[in-house]
Amino acid sequence: MKPLILLRPEPGTSLTAERAESMGFAEVIKAPLFKVRPVDWTVPEADRFDAMLLTSANAPRHAGAGLEALRRLPVHAVGEATAKAARAAGLMVDTIGDGGITELLDQLGKPQRLLHLCGQHRRAADAGHHTIIAIPVYSAIAREEPSGLDRLEGSVACIHSPRAGARIAELVEREQLDRSAITLAAISAAAAEACGEDWENLSIAKSPDDASLLALAKRLCEDAAS
Repeated sequence: MKPLILLRPEPGTSLTAERAESMGFAEVIKAPLFKVRPVDWTVPEADRFDAMLLTSANAPRHAGAGLEALRRLPVHAVGEATAKAARAAGLMVDTIGDGGITELLDQLGKPQRLLHLCGQHRRAADAGHHTIIAIPVYSAIAREEPSGLDRLEGSVACIHSPRAGARIAELVEREQLDRSAITLAAISAAAAEACGEDWENLSIAKSPDDASLLALAKRLCEDAAS
């Protein structure tokens, strides 16, 4: 079985590693490409919004004291991990979507004014009939010398975002590694597209969540042993 390499920033790397180890992966390597840091932000008036939109657990973890003024807003969260972080920050979770932001917005029904606390690097979602105001509260900073690059060849790497896909392609070229010896499991079509071509294998998870991504990675790791 091929080793599994996890590239997402902490604490996401450790959370995914725990899930992977419980699934029976032979070897799990943590090699985060980014480090997450809070950024200064101006807290808007809560009365301008019907609810808060959270698409990453990093937002409630790094938003800081500014959340206090927004505590009365119900939260619509993408994924259970994001919802858990929101509750830990003292927020009230109203809706959890497990299929990505588009599916979550479709769940909401009538138009809502949503405050999206997010990262500085994000892909703008189709708001549909909702109004979304995005305010960055954290930034994911690329590590210049991430650990684990020497283990990429012969492994399966999980790509959790388009930015991670673009970064791993850049690092592989910089380090003159052999793409045809590296297998990638991407969380979405956008993440896969950012990786480029010529990998040993580049597959996309059935749904844009950690559980589906790891299920795909498990199959790819086991295929090497069959």
